[in-house]
Amino acid sequence: MKPQNVCVYCGSSFGEDPAFKREAHAFGALLAREGVGLVYGGGGIGLMGEIARAALAGGGQVTGIIPSFLNEREIPLNEVTELIVTASMHERKQLMFEKSEAFIAFPGGIGTIEETIEMMTWAQLGRHTHPIIFVNIGGYWDPLITMLDHVIEAGFARSSVHSLYSVVDRVEDILPRIRAVL
Repeated sequence: MKPQNVCVYCGSSFGEDPAFKREAHAFGALLAREGVGLVYGGGGIGLMGEIARAALAGGGQVTGIIPSFLNEREIPLNEVTELIVTASMHERKQLMFEKSEAFIAFPGGIGTIEETIEMMTWAQLGRHTHPIIFVNIGGYWDPLITMLDHVIEAGFARSSVHSLYSVVDRVEDILPRIRAVL
């Protein structure tokens, strides 16, 4: 089954590897071609802006959700289909959750990690069964995957944690992985 909307967590910068920007653009274009809406953090900079602009350029639907205090820092992309300004990060994350059927982590910083781990936590607690996918461009997520293995080996989580997420190396594998779960 094809998802209506997917949530993408990613950096508000481009990172050091040019592949991050290239793959973000390719995924935005892919979402538009496949008729899958994008839900994201609302910013117009970095990877988040790249994905949104590529989706819009292809005629896709884009919902940006940004807390008011980030308006100057992440510079909202006003051209999106729908821009929602929230009072807090908590409200932003809740709306992103409610509007999405899958959660995708592109390379990003602490915020990207935190939001993705929160969705894993909610899945572990039975709050949702939506796919969570790490897009492992150039091995970016390898250290986090190793850390999750360490948490299991140290006895702080069960091996069932592995069932909460998937890892793909190619943008082309994201939607098929989601469809396999939905």
